[in-house]
Amino acid sequence: MKLVVTTPLALVVEADDVAHLRAEDETGAFGILPGHADFLTTLGPSVMSWRDRRGAEHHVAVRGGVLEVRDGRTVSVATREAIVDDDLHRLEAEALAAFRHRAEEEKAARTDAQRLYLAAVRRICRFLGSGQARAMPVGPAAATTRNGGRP
Repeated sequence: MKLVVTTPLALVVEADDVAHLRAEDETGAFGILPGHADFLTTLGPSVMSWRDRRGAEHHVAVRGGVLEVRDGRTVSVATREAIVDDDLHRLEAEALAAFRHRAEEEKAARTDAQRLYLAAVRRICRFLGSGQARAMPVGPAAATTRNGGRP
């Protein structure tokens, strides 16, 4: 079975001799063997592990992404960021912790942006409802009035 892991900037893993793959999605861990049915799932920040035909184990930490199994022969993973290391403990301790921390920071930034957006919408609604908006001239006549009679 072939495994391909890509980020927007690099081909991180291309292994042609994968005998078994283990990954995790939101429902938990799962395994993929050669001949697996076509499959598509989203991954959270996790470590994927695979064994090659010689029995050597390899690992890659992914920062979320999409995993696809095609024709039972190809597993493709598209992710924002990936780190390959044969030391599982180091990947879990360092890379995975960093990925999860960045994901939390991004979530907080999205929440803050949403709060700012909602505050701006509330102010616009208050402004429009207060009557001040009706007092302001609009249209072409308003432009000449504000510019001292010049178009």
